[in-house]
Amino acid sequence: MDNYSQMKTIDDLAALLGADADAVKDLTTLFSHAEAYGYADWLVFDASVVRGLSYYTGVVFEGFDRAGELRAICGGGRYDKLLGALGGEDRSMVGFGFGDAVIMELVNDRGLLPESLKTGCVDDLVYPMTAALRPAAMAIAARLRKAGRRVDLVIEDGKKPKWVFKHAERSGAARVVLLGEKEWAEGKVRVKDLASREETDVDPESLC
Repeated sequence: MDNYSQMKTIDDLAALLGADADAVKDLTTLFSHAEAYGYADWLVFDASVVRGLSYYTGVVFEGFDRAGELRAICGGGRYDKLLGALGGEDRSMVGFGFGDAVIMELVNDRGLLPESLKTGCVDDLVYPMTAALRPAAMAIAARLRKAGRRVDLVIEDGKKPKWVFKHAERSGAARVVLLGEKEWAEGKVRVKDLASREETDVDPESLC
């Protein structure tokens, strides 16, 4: 076969490389085990699949929806020498990365997206306005979660209030809990109801 990337069977690969080639042996074992486990019909040999990272040492793969309508949902392979390259001890490993955008598109197309994800799954967004208030914000977030609230905690550097409020709206949050220096010095936090747009200063202990 002139174009090896168009090969569709392991027999084609064996004819090119020889039956004793490591790649042929690995793929033969993989498909044999898949048959034994009962999911061989989910696998398709495709010689055109090439992963871009050089540390793979064995079979590589990509996962698609069965209709083949979307780009790859995930991709990965075997990498036995990655830890050694990073200064550790070589170990046999297999891993993959996946695209969350593709998964969301797939489940949405199939009508499987939970309503909670469509409308947002956050009750409260907690945001300390200074780095010094981050520990206090962490404690408030933990207490709210313990009370059964779904909480997003924003403590990354460089996040401005404008971004925080837009993020809260995108997340479907019901309210934003702001920790400002002035309010905190008075033993209060500011709570903004995103539905009514009202703001009130309350004792942190009263949040639930």
